[in-house]
Amino acid sequence: MEQAAVILLGLYFATCSATGPLHAQCRVEWNFGVPCWNVYVALVSQIKLWSTADNCQQGGEKCLYTLETANIHLIAGKHSTLSDKNVEDITLKLIPFDDNESCHVSGFSVSETWYLVLDYGTNYCNLHNLVEGSSLDKAPGYAESTNDFKCTQYSAANCTIY
Repeated sequence: MEQAAVILLGLYFATCSATGPLHAQCRVEWNFGVPCWNVYVALVSQIKLWSTADNCQQGGEKCLYTLETANIHLIAGKHSTLSDKNVEDITLKLIPFDDNESCHVSGFSVSETWYLVLDYGTNYCNLHNLVEGSSLDKAPGYAESTNDFKCTQYSAANCTIY
């Protein structure tokens, strides 16, 4: 009986890990054809701009960001969802390339609620909304890379509401 339970548990975790993270989270990679300093200033400014609930009066979750630490290489903060008060930790690592003329950013958002498995793409939207809100998605050389394996429910994300 114990052996059967171990096998079933192993199959469960193998199936879950093959479909994506076991905890609500998201990892996104971006390239921008502008120096990391410009990316840094744009992202930090956007986090500060969306620190209150004011931007969410008409709906959506483009508000309640908190900046915890920031330097040219690492930005860390939090996002609180207005609807259910969940909190996600956000980190953005900035890496210059092409003789410092371009910037690669690794973004990561993870829900603090340990038992949260599905998030309807909220962790993806936390990151995507900052890039879009700061207009970095219009920067030369802009490219975004992620998928459902790296981001909980990425393909179902609706960033106009999350």
